[in-house]
Amino acid sequence: MNVQIEESWKEHLAPEFEKDYFYRLTDFVKKEYTHYSVYPPGKLIFNAFNSCPFNKVKVVIIGQDPYHEPGQAHGLCFSVNDGVPFPPSLQNIFKEIQSDLGTSTPTSGNLTRWTEQGVLLMNATLTVRAHQAGSHQNKGWEEFTDAAIRHLAEEREHLVFLLWGSYAQKKGAVIDRKKHLILTSAHPSPLSAYRGFFGNGHFSKANEYLRAHQQEPIVW
Repeated sequence: MNVQIEESWKEHLAPEFEKDYFYRLTDFVKKEYTHYSVYPPGKLIFNAFNSCPFNKVKVVIIGQDPYHEPGQAHGLCFSVNDGVPFPPSLQNIFKEIQSDLGTSTPTSGNLTRWTEQGVLLMNATLTVRAHQAGSHQNKGWEEFTDAAIRHLAEEREHLVFLLWGSYAQKKGAVIDRKKHLILTSAHPSPLSAYRGFFGNGHFSKANEYLRAHQQEPIVW
């Protein structure tokens, strides 16, 4: 199957595109986009991969589902388009960055500026039906994104994985902690941010690790 995805990712993930689950997933997603409002826009389904090539990845942040309200999702976890109000989880991410690094809150919630520096912002499920959180879970996306994590964990070294909440932590269970830095905490959602997301220091710790391995830190 010829999937429109960035070339280095296409090379690594090519076996997935020929598996039965991916054919079933593709049929499901096409039907959903035909009959319902689905996010993100079709051309942005693989935005996380297209904006951060395989060999440029330095940090991986794993989300669960795209935002499911109009105008929010554009294929990067936790990120929203320019001019869109910050969802609560993103507000809390910016609060923690401000507390951790002393920087001011940005004017835009568009995190493309992170992906351009090597931050892979990948949701476990890459599509969602409007107003229905979790509506495209267990259709095959999780197997695909597991494969992406596995390739990074096995074929790259000294990456930083930021695993917020139990869902992301389970998804990252395959990662070798001797080869990579794994930072875990509560999720930044309002329900759990005060249970360990605030004060986790993940952004400064990620940059310390990158510097220690002769890589440019991220301008968060």
